[in-house]
Amino acid sequence: MAEEWIYGIHAVEAALEAGEVERLWIAQERVEDGRLRGIRDIASARQIPVATESAQLLARRCHSEQHQGVLALALPRPPRDWSAFMQQLPADAFLLMLDGVTDPHNLGACLRSAEAAGVDAVLLPKDNACGITATVRKASAGAASRVPVFFLTNLARSLAQLQEQNFWVAGLAGEGQQSLYQADLRGRLVLLLGSEEKGIRRLLREHCDFLLHIPMAGRIESLNVSVAAGIALFEARRQRATPTRNSG
Repeated sequence: MAEEWIYGIHAVEAALEAGEVERLWIAQERVEDGRLRGIRDIASARQIPVATESAQLLARRCHSEQHQGVLALALPRPPRDWSAFMQQLPADAFLLMLDGVTDPHNLGACLRSAEAAGVDAVLLPKDNACGITATVRKASAGAASRVPVFFLTNLARSLAQLQEQNFWVAGLAGEGQQSLYQADLRGRLVLLLGSEEKGIRRLLREHCDFLLHIPMAGRIESLNVSVAAGIALFEARRQRATPTRNSG
């Protein structure tokens, strides 16, 4: 199994708090930095080995200049039991499903918005999509360690199982007939977005209870997937501050 690196202050802090770190390196040039001292103290308290190296060597290890003076080696990610998790979801569970998002910056931004909007879990396909990489962790500002993420073999089958448990599935698509702001996004909800280029695959569209579009002015026809996700997630969050829909 290839080594997984975590870099950037927010990403490493979140990984430490989640118990995902095996070893830690601090840049020699920034050992007196207050934020990095705090990270080093957390690691020491958890008996995680801490070493110092030049910023140049840190960049060489993780193949990025964006490490902000801190680099961690991640522990192997244990598999999550989706079936067990699904049985424990609350009555008003809110899930985000991303179909085929391959850009790590987009995925990281989606995870960041998902955490901020109070999503219970993010569902991703096992194949033909971006995994949780160091770039994703950095772009998510730590959300990749705080939001449960599940990699599912068959998204269509998972949607069918969720619908059997009274979830509504709302797909976001430019050709959707209904405006995002006219839809009822309360109660048990799966918000589904497709890939940057192809959108939601046909088989998954067939599982959507409704397809929604974001009304836009000007001549732009579509938004970046992470921007669209942020808009839809926070519209759902706004609505969900009111009483839930009748699921019967």
